[in-house]
Amino acid sequence: MITLGADVPEQPAAIYLSHGGGPLPVLGDPDHLELVEHLRNIAATIRKPSAIIVVSAHWEEPVATITAQRSPPIIYDYYGFPEESYSIQYPAPGAPEIADRIQAALAGCGIDNRLDRERGFDHGLYIPLLLMYPDADIPCVQLSLLRSLDAADHMHLGEALARLAGNGLLVLGSGFSFHNLREFFNADTVVPDLQNQAFEDWLIDTCSNPSLDERERTERLQRWDQAPGARYCHPREDHLMPLHVCYGFAGRACSTHAELTIMKKKASTFFW
Repeated sequence: MITLGADVPEQPAAIYLSHGGGPLPVLGDPDHLELVEHLRNIAATIRKPSAIIVVSAHWEEPVATITAQRSPPIIYDYYGFPEESYSIQYPAPGAPEIADRIQAALAGCGIDNRLDRERGFDHGLYIPLLLMYPDADIPCVQLSLLRSLDAADHMHLGEALARLAGNGLLVLGSGFSFHNLREFFNADTVVPDLQNQAFEDWLIDTCSNPSLDERERTERLQRWDQAPGARYCHPREDHLMPLHVCYGFAGRACSTHAELTIMKKKASTFFW
């Protein structure tokens, strides 16, 4: 059982989640049971947010793009899953007024951006939130990744969002700290997976070690691909960049973290 320590802030500013494989966490998949328990435990432990800004690994745009619908539809942005995967609903309200504030904050930091009044919520938002907040009563806004996938640019996005901090707002980075799809299904993978564990150890130390100053932490996250096992764990860095946004938003070591086993791989959650 994963329990959250006393050092988890009652009202965290940001959380980076490893969100699992597609819709499997809500379909009773046995390789996601630990994640399901963990997400429900988070919601039971922290104060309920007033609104959530979700940075999902499943949305990339040339410039930072913000959902600005009042009632965003659901996007079934996965394929090959059971039929019930395509009837999942999560009717959380959008928050155009928060989208406007995000746009102003990004523009104030010199970041090109635009509002999107048509796009709905992808599964990087509604799968974890279905488990955390099944009533779908918290206003949500999504912020895209940048198609460049540049680490420094994503930390800068987080720094801009910090202008909105407070009043119960939560920034949720929805990714996966291990995301090598081939290795999830490779029957020949050695267990324990030493490269997976080496990168997890590096990432946990980088995000949580209080002896690092923020210059060192920033440099390590900018050069994440030089870490042991980095490109094995992330052939493409889309599922890691939401963490960089969360760190940029908080600007400090995480308060605590949790390491889980998901689909037989180690993956982590970080709280600021």
